[in-house]
Amino acid sequence: MATDQQHKPTESELEILQILWDKGNCTVREVHEILTLEKEAGYTTTLKLMQIMHEKGLVKRDTSAKTHIYTAVVNQQKTQEQLVTKLIDNAFNGSAARLVMQALGNHRSSKDEIEAIKEYLDKLEKQQ
Repeated sequence: MATDQQHKPTESELEILQILWDKGNCTVREVHEILTLEKEAGYTTTLKLMQIMHEKGLVKRDTSAKTHIYTAVVNQQKTQEQLVTKLIDNAFNGSAARLVMQALGNHRSSKDEIEAIKEYLDKLEKQQ
């Protein structure tokens, strides 16, 4: 089986993985219906992407029934960690602080999110 390191998902593949992480096992039709809520996508394009993802080892496919069921193979947490690390290294010159400040400056956070960030920072500070 392919490892997370060997095959980094593309942006389109990440969209499909997010659906599979959120919903669990899905058919191509179910994934396609969710994708089309956000953007225009052809069914055959979704099908082809999922077939490629299966070949790359990002998803597994249960073919025991007439309708094939797909499941994410790659771990959501590990995939996110790898992508964030790459982003920090490539776009922020290795500075996690610059990434966080950019993210918080570009997107409005709820009071709950800000409180969670403060608690996390307090926890990090106590660990030092």
